[in-house]
Amino acid sequence: MDDNAPTPRRQPETLDPRAELSEFLRTRRARLQPHDVGLPSFGRHRRVPGLRREELAQLAGVSVAYYTRLEQGNGRNVSGEVLDAIARALRLSDAEHAHLTHLARPTAHKKKKATRPQHLRPAVQHLMDAMDGVPAYALGRRSEILGWNRLAAALFGDWGLLPPEERNWARLTFLSEDMRTLFDETWQQKASDMVSFLRMEAGCYPNDPLLSALVGELSVKSEEFRRLWAEHDVREKGHGVKRLRHPVVGELTLSFESMRLPDDYEQTLVTYHAEPGSPSAEGLRLLASWGVDAAAPAARSEVP
Repeated sequence: MDDNAPTPRRQPETLDPRAELSEFLRTRRARLQPHDVGLPSFGRHRRVPGLRREELAQLAGVSVAYYTRLEQGNGRNVSGEVLDAIARALRLSDAEHAHLTHLARPTAHKKKKATRPQHLRPAVQHLMDAMDGVPAYALGRRSEILGWNRLAAALFGDWGLLPPEERNWARLTFLSEDMRTLFDETWQQKASDMVSFLRMEAGCYPNDPLLSALVGELSVKSEEFRRLWAEHDVREKGHGVKRLRHPVVGELTLSFESMRLPDDYEQTLVTYHAEPGSPSAEGLRLLASWGVDAAAPAARSEVP
């Protein structure tokens, strides 16, 4: 054994909320320039990208020392009013503002047991099965795939053939060549959306060892994931368009809708549909008649 070989970095069992808060604030501050917020810019060469801490503190109406402590992860008992002021100064989106609040102020939501089993209500599975011509699936915490209908299996692959621990959209997005090929030119956007989703989950559940393990695995196995994770971007992606290249029916342009389930906000129903009368609608129709056998709902194992 080479005694001089570097020791592999051990992945922490959970994410560090203080470090997450520090990096999130730093990266949000770095993306703003003085002229973006109406401040004069003195000097051609600034030592830091974006706003300085004192400039951000001025905009938020807090002391430089207070903001510095907060950005270093040492802010305690920070008020909602201060967080609102900092969010306005940083021009955060609603999703980013919520993420900041989760990181800076522990709530009852964080105290829920993150590793408790996730159950998909049978009625949700029945709803997806009844969606004729519409690929649909349900995601849980950490992007686990909790359920899907037959057309989703035909479009994305039969997840019933995978072990339960591998039925995860983030793992498939970054580690499956089939998914990279399927999403084709929209893969980069799909990857960015997936990391943003996991970032938001990390803000809600920083003490989730399974989420930390997933992040650790993807960080080791995917350079693209490491790069996107370091950007600390968070956003809600409720709808959009994806262009897919399916091996059976060819190119498909599909709109998607993501809807949080009202009785369990940790679960998301995702549907895809094509414009009526379009070549993509015909492609979905052909795919539906292709006869792919999706796993029966009863055979889908419970996900932790």
